[in-house]
Amino acid sequence: MPDSGGRANMSVTVKWLALAALLVVLDQLTKYLAVKMIDPDVAVPLLPFLSLVLTYNTGAAFSFLAGAGGWQRWFFVLIAVGASVLITWMLQRHQRDKFLCLGLTLILAGAVGNLIDRLTIGAVVDFILVYWRQYHWPAFNLADSCITVGAAMLIWDGFVRSRSRAASG
Repeated sequence: MPDSGGRANMSVTVKWLALAALLVVLDQLTKYLAVKMIDPDVAVPLLPFLSLVLTYNTGAAFSFLAGAGGWQRWFFVLIAVGASVLITWMLQRHQRDKFLCLGLTLILAGAVGNLIDRLTIGAVVDFILVYWRQYHWPAFNLADSCITVGAAMLIWDGFVRSRSRAASG
């Protein structure tokens, strides 16, 4: 008979996975709205530094490998699936560390959100464009934002929080 600690551990993991699922739904909803409401490659200015523009990225971050001929789609699918499995395992293993789990959950949500695009349409839908004068950041989406914030949290955790834990321990 499993102990109640195992069930409690699983319920904590399920909460993180539920948050990831919610973020994936929001990501897919915003991408759906972008596809329905924005003409491809026509910028819709919102602020002096922010526009909406519909693009399809067959590569990874910053269009890395976008022109690789198609094999990269399945390469990035495999990476996303592998990362999702690893992150789910890490969420279960480190569930008492809420900061780490939040960072992992954000990365998981972003990976799954972009994975859905790669599997269904062969490219990732990007629609947020940030710029200043003639300088443009590559277009991105909510999933990309989740991955970026989650990665920053993991870096912070690795450098700053681990040092403070070592100093206090």
